[in-house]
Amino acid sequence: MQSVSRFLWGPTPQEKVRKWQTQLKKEQRALDREIHQLDLAANKVKQEVKKLAQKGDTKNAKLLAREVVRSNRQKQRMLTSKAQLNSINMQLGHQLAMVKVTGTLQQSTDIMKASNALVKLPQLAGTMREMSAEMMKAGIMTEMLDDTMETLDDADEELEDEAQEEVDKVLWQITDGKLGQASGKVGALPQTERPTPEELERDEEMERAIQGLLSS
Repeated sequence: MQSVSRFLWGPTPQEKVRKWQTQLKKEQRALDREIHQLDLAANKVKQEVKKLAQKGDTKNAKLLAREVVRSNRQKQRMLTSKAQLNSINMQLGHQLAMVKVTGTLQQSTDIMKASNALVKLPQLAGTMREMSAEMMKAGIMTEMLDDTMETLDDADEELEDEAQEEVDKVLWQITDGKLGQASGKVGALPQTERPTPEELERDEEMERAIQGLLSS
């Protein structure tokens, strides 16, 4: 009888919620794996920075420090996304409790806000769009997610414009104060002249080496 009812009316509200909760936990585990990989790659880069600092290679040490800053920002986005996934999961648990009383799923502004934020992370965009469409049909969400996607490349532009102090601080921490700066004046990096073609070629080689470290 239950299988006939499911065929006629589809999954029950409880079944829908449990399916979404399973998907959310799966995405949390995937983010955990990515965070772990980021940590491993960042540790490799930090070791390279220390080696360059010992050689007095300030320029390339600074390039690598920028990659550490980018990695830290990416990790923070993933940690924030994990917290948002957990928030949705908890809200769905509340929905399960309400179903027992009302028999239906209720509209949730909190779930809609968290879903809108999560769809901007490439790793979660597909899952969250599909889940949001299902939640809209179930009555939990009243509108689809915004199709305007924030590109994470904006973070790189922000790094160029605003985060020099952050790069210097990371460089200071990694090298135990040998390079970079802890504040506005201490141990500031020297200003460099316009690079020569030979220096540009070395920089390109260093960038390729960085990408190799991050992907290994």
